[in-house]
Amino acid sequence: MSADRDHHVLIFAPIGRDGPASAELFRSSNLEAINCRSLPELVSEMTAGVGAVFLAEEGLFGSDTAPLAQWIESQPPWSDLPFVILTSHRKQPPVVAWRRSIVELLRNVSLLERPVQPITLTSAIQSAMRARRRQYEIRDLLEAREQTAQELEKLVVERTRALEEANNQLRLEMTERARVEETLRQAQKIEAIGQLTGGVAHDFNNLLMVICGGLDMLDRQTDSNRRRRLMDGMIQAAQRGASLTRQLLAFSRRQTLRPEPVDVALQIGGMRELLDRSLRGDVHVEFDFPDSLWPVEVDPGELELVILNLAVNARDAMPNGGTIVVRGENLPGLSDAQITGDYVRLSVIDTGIGMGPEILSRVFEPFFTTKDVGKGSGLGLAQVHGFATQSQGTVRIKSEVGKGTSIELYLPRSSNLPSEARHLIDLNRARPKKSNHGQILLVEDDDEVAALVSEMLGQLGYEVTRAASAAAALGALADGRSVDLIFSDIMMPGGMNGVELAREIKRRRNDIPVLLTSGYFEAAVREAEVAGIQILPKPYHIDELAAALDAAKSTLQPHTRSRTEPAAAH
Repeated sequence: MSADRDHHVLIFAPIGRDGPASAELFRSSNLEAINCRSLPELVSEMTAGVGAVFLAEEGLFGSDTAPLAQWIESQPPWSDLPFVILTSHRKQPPVVAWRRSIVELLRNVSLLERPVQPITLTSAIQSAMRARRRQYEIRDLLEAREQTAQELEKLVVERTRALEEANNQLRLEMTERARVEETLRQAQKIEAIGQLTGGVAHDFNNLLMVICGGLDMLDRQTDSNRRRRLMDGMIQAAQRGASLTRQLLAFSRRQTLRPEPVDVALQIGGMRELLDRSLRGDVHVEFDFPDSLWPVEVDPGELELVILNLAVNARDAMPNGGTIVVRGENLPGLSDAQITGDYVRLSVIDTGIGMGPEILSRVFEPFFTTKDVGKGSGLGLAQVHGFATQSQGTVRIKSEVGKGTSIELYLPRSSNLPSEARHLIDLNRARPKKSNHGQILLVEDDDEVAALVSEMLGQLGYEVTRAASAAAALGALADGRSVDLIFSDIMMPGGMNGVELAREIKRRRNDIPVLLTSGYFEAAVREAEVAGIQILPKPYHIDELAAALDAAKSTLQPHTRSRTEPAAAH
């Protein structure tokens, strides 16, 4: 469609001189006019472009108006072509009915009845042209909007594609970052495990060197004093090995704690001699405990180990000597993100070299240590953190390079008073004299451990029968032999552990006391406590074994059967 033709007036008045006269009139008013001599020509010119159409109604009489009707129906939504029709005076019903049908066909129609003044006709055509121009403006706006919409859609498609590419790139980068982070974590794990095993291997090799070398030298020594010194060295090495194992368990939070009310000043004050032996001569320890210091609910043995670890760390941080202050403070109504309630703050403060922020942020990480390879396992502060967490408390550290370090333990206040007895089993009982104390059924799957414990039990005056499994122990009881006490390991092969064996023995023979032992309790210790069975932790000395056996035998009630009565048949 030509834009120039959009402002033309099409004339269809084929009868008489109405067509040429109207064209001259419109042109004199500056309107472009085209006189069409047939209806098909009119429809063709309308298709080429039109502003308005002027019709003489008599030109449509008897004509086929279907093409015209089709053109009108096919107009775009914005178009409603205006028609001006020149009518006659004829009022006959058929003419009126036909005229009405023509108005319905053309839709946008203005009727002018003859005779009509030239100015009236010109004004009507100009008004129709103005209405048509507004339609063309709407068309242009719609086309502009459509073009804008298409451009916007194209832009959206391009942006969507760019965003998808960016997302794909981001996903690739995230995947790569996750892979790198996982590789780094694995490398850190390997490094941490290497650091741990290096430190532990170094410590245990030193202990084994003392023990193995001492045993080798015992056969070569005839001097009793030197033999005694060798024995003392091996005993101390074994004790250090047991302490290192406890550190490992506390770090992993698998160490079984026995919390009880503890007088901190009394408990730590009793460590003066131990601390003096563990520290250098140029390192001094001061205790600062107020008389009103609350008791705390902790495992006393583990508390001592924590203080010893912190003191040794403080000693290492003061290469030129200094002072370590162990201080206790009451903190009523403490409330923060980690702990809430009444707590005692136990601080170990040194005047050493201190730590920078980069080290301070990692001191409680597993296996982290600033010591050289082989100079430590990196478990000291990790053990402290594990102990504090298991004790329902927390640990915090303050340090500044050149100004020392303060490590603070927050331990829960105990509502109970500390007991006189510090240990579950009284380890200070006198060793019994060697005499016949009865029959013991020893249940132990490790041959070397069984041989050593049998020697210890024999030294204490017991006759020993060994069973290598829980099933063998039950078989030994079933044959009716005399047994005064059963001493069993907890962790054993065969599907039944020591706690389950003790329960079965109590069901069958409630007159026989049971004592359990293990180097790694974890959940079994809770089961044993519920069942009322005592546990002797490994490793132990002969004095501790004697005291534990006496404590186990004392738990029998007077009304239980004597050991001379035969066992019930099963």
